[in-house]
Amino acid sequence: MDDTSLCFIGDELVSGYGDARALGWTGRVMARTPRELGIMWNTLAVPGETTARLAERWQGEVARRTTTTGVNRLVIGLGVADVLAGVSHARSRLAIANVLDAATSEHRSCFVVGPPPLPNADPDGTAALSRAVGEVCQRRGIPYVETFEPLRNHDQWMTDVVSDGGGHPGQAGYGLLAWLVLHRGWYEWLGVPAPR
Repeated sequence: MDDTSLCFIGDELVSGYGDARALGWTGRVMARTPRELGIMWNTLAVPGETTARLAERWQGEVARRTTTTGVNRLVIGLGVADVLAGVSHARSRLAIANVLDAATSEHRSCFVVGPPPLPNADPDGTAALSRAVGEVCQRRGIPYVETFEPLRNHDQWMTDVVSDGGGHPGQAGYGLLAWLVLHRGWYEWLGVPAPR
């Protein structure tokens, strides 16, 4: 099987900040991904990064981790930086569209994970950002994992996030994010059956 290079890009949620087990959702997802796929994965996170800043920096960092003999994949994990910074949804939509279009032109298969509800960010703003990004992905046929709606009224999620100060989840919250990713198209995107 060809080698696969998979890069996770996004803010501190992609790095698992605040997780006592130091796995975050990305580590948990990769732990449940078949090893025989031969995936070399990297987490390229910048704390507090807006979509515009992500759009400016991702290509150079991902290019260094590109395989010339196999498959290149890109996972974008979004947080609430745009909401906290007051970035318009139109600008967020444009930035994500630019990332996805550039990645597609480079033959990188993309997968996007939307922003979860965090108490320190306006919930209406986060919901609108999630919808905007979901629309961008839908137009391009790119898998999108909606995390806001499934978690906005989830007791375990809210308890976990609040106990860590409201800016990020802890161990339980990252487990919930990983569950959503694994059950909302991850294996289909990789082209493998889900484990039983």
